[in-house]
Amino acid sequence: MDNLTFTNDFLLVEGLKVTYPSSYPIFILLFLFYIFAMGCNIGLIILIATEKKLHHPMHFLFCNLPVNDIIGTTVILPRLICDIFKQTSERSMTYVECVVQAYFVHIFTTASHTALVTMAYDRQVAICNPLLYTAVMTDKMVVKLSATAWALPIIVVAVMIGLTVRLSRCRSKIENPFCDNASLYKLSCENVSINNIFGIVYSVAALIISVALMVVAYVRIVTVCIISKNKALNSKAIKTCSSHIAVYLIMFVSCAIMIFFHRFPEYTENRKLASIMFHIVPPGLNPIVYGLQTKEIRQIIVKRWWKNAVDKL
Repeated sequence: MDNLTFTNDFLLVEGLKVTYPSSYPIFILLFLFYIFAMGCNIGLIILIATEKKLHHPMHFLFCNLPVNDIIGTTVILPRLICDIFKQTSERSMTYVECVVQAYFVHIFTTASHTALVTMAYDRQVAICNPLLYTAVMTDKMVVKLSATAWALPIIVVAVMIGLTVRLSRCRSKIENPFCDNASLYKLSCENVSINNIFGIVYSVAALIISVALMVVAYVRIVTVCIISKNKALNSKAIKTCSSHIAVYLIMFVSCAIMIFFHRFPEYTENRKLASIMFHIVPPGLNPIVYGLQTKEIRQIIVKRWWKNAVDKL
């Protein structure tokens, strides 16, 4: 099959390699995690949208993150869960479905960086220029930052996937738990050096640029805190930025591990596990970390929980 031109629109997808005895606990675990991640992220979006006390630029910009986490989790987990009990030969999807999945997989990866960078900019303005914060972080600026955070991934990923779609196919198996750009262009027997180079440049650029912008923002914040020697300012900076830094580190480490393993064929199984974990760990931890570390959100959640508990008594 690999040596013949493949004309069928259906592709075989490797999915999760699990033994039959372990399929049930893995199914239950992934299903519960998906419900948990979706519930937490959707709950945070609804909380911020309905609670007037949270109608601030910082929280509105944060909403980009749970929206992206919902996309990243939904694009792979439901299909992985459904395919657990299927034989490998039955795990198929159309080429179009595979392309769409790959597109949103990379949208999730890139938007994870851009959304966090916009949040870093907001914190920088709030702490370094508090008197100008309301003048700078207007509704129009929030819309611009959010639009940029989504426009960049949409455009760049469209170019990357477009370079792959132009290739002819001679293979029919996605040797990955789900579809991504690398898995798609490996279906071709043509020269894919352009795709490989673009993918590497895109991955490295996203990491370097996001890290650089984050470092610049937090160096400025630390500098202001040191110079001012204001305990109240320093306390505010720690409380508002700690959750942001924790969320970024979770995403960065998960993404870096996945990219590292993707470039070394000898670590194929590690890479597959890392790619799945990247779509599981950040979406599950982000709402917990941000919700618990953000004082306003934590107080509202506790207040509503306590009110509901009292009403039931």
